[in-house]
Amino acid sequence: MPTEATGETGGKAGYGRLLRTPGALSFLLPGFAARQPFAMLTIGIVLLVQHTSGSYGSAGAVAAVTGVSMALFAPQSGKLADRFGQRAVLVPGVLVHTFSVSLLVVLALAGAPLWGLFLAAVPAGASVPQVGPMVRARWAAVLGSGSPGGSGARLLPTAAAFESVTDEFTFVVGPVLATALCTGVHPAAGLIAEAALTLFGGLFFAAQRRTQPAHGLIAAASAGPRVSALSIPGVRVLAVAFLGIGSVFGGMQVSLTAFSEEIGNPGANGLLYGTFAAGNMLAGIATGAVAWKTGPRKRLLLGYTGLTVAASLLWSAHSVLLLGALGLVVGLCIAPALITGYTIVETLVPATARTEAFTWLTGAVALGQAAAVTVAGRLADAHGASTGFLVPLGGTALALVTLVALRSRLRPRVPGRVTARGIGHRVPVTVD
Repeated sequence: MPTEATGETGGKAGYGRLLRTPGALSFLLPGFAARQPFAMLTIGIVLLVQHTSGSYGSAGAVAAVTGVSMALFAPQSGKLADRFGQRAVLVPGVLVHTFSVSLLVVLALAGAPLWGLFLAAVPAGASVPQVGPMVRARWAAVLGSGSPGGSGARLLPTAAAFESVTDEFTFVVGPVLATALCTGVHPAAGLIAEAALTLFGGLFFAAQRRTQPAHGLIAAASAGPRVSALSIPGVRVLAVAFLGIGSVFGGMQVSLTAFSEEIGNPGANGLLYGTFAAGNMLAGIATGAVAWKTGPRKRLLLGYTGLTVAASLLWSAHSVLLLGALGLVVGLCIAPALITGYTIVETLVPATARTEAFTWLTGAVALGQAAAVTVAGRLADAHGASTGFLVPLGGTALALVTLVALRSRLRPRVPGRVTARGIGHRVPVTVD
């Protein structure tokens, strides 16, 4: 059950106090700008390539190559950031990304063959800056150090919730901005803005050295042998859970669009997806406003069960009102699962592999989303919009079975070690 979160001095561990953390705004503001491209890239590619080729199929294929490339390479970026530091990875990464996206724009406008666009899409996706995981790692460093009595650690669940809300807000603002630029200015304007935000936001974020976590080469002496985050069984279990969450995002995007067109009201898509996103944001805000006596492992199992049940009802909705209500419930279930998953990571992964672990989870969401978009699209084309909603059901059900069967692997790495209340520090709470 929830109880009010308070600090050592009795102050409430809320968002206001979190944002007053020394050094927080120095990485939050540029980090917000630098993470917008994550949500702008796919829609920007689709709109540009469809304009130049006249084919949604070609546009979707190029976007899918970018998404898969990002999912495969993001964890390697996180691993390098843990070892060499965020700045050492981010600076060359944003330069490669800016060049690759610029090349993709030039090739598309020049009418290059599809294989040429694929070649440019691979490095464009592989070099997407993993700013979200880096911001989470910075919260862990800022709140986990210099906080006598564990007062900073009490803000960690609030920080995890804040990041979930920021991620969701990014996926609301980014696509809208890219679409407005592509349709109102020029078909390439969305990708040009994406590249510019990546370059300037990423470099500004990398310049904030004071809040950068100590990397593995510095901490090696005290951290023990280096391990890969994916070699830890619990991380693999969480990756499956996040694949299921990605299937919800991807399945909802395609199926809501198909449903709106099927009922002859395309404008309803924005309202329906906005309701779904609002549920996610509200749940994230609420989750960060309380501290929980129930341990994170049990919360994840209960929350994921709720998500699966809610997703199982989507296919039966045949009205805008009912589908909006169900979408709101599904959204309310997603943020707690994401936040709890990031919370559990800290109990499983040493500090020197934490950014890598966060990027594995982020990449799993992206991979699940890419797969869901493809499958749900084919189902909707062949059998109607309602069958597309079977994808979130299937993805979350398989992930829930995995979570239940392998829940013992989500226990802390070291027996008796206290679990985490946030995204990067250890305080004593219940494990189960």
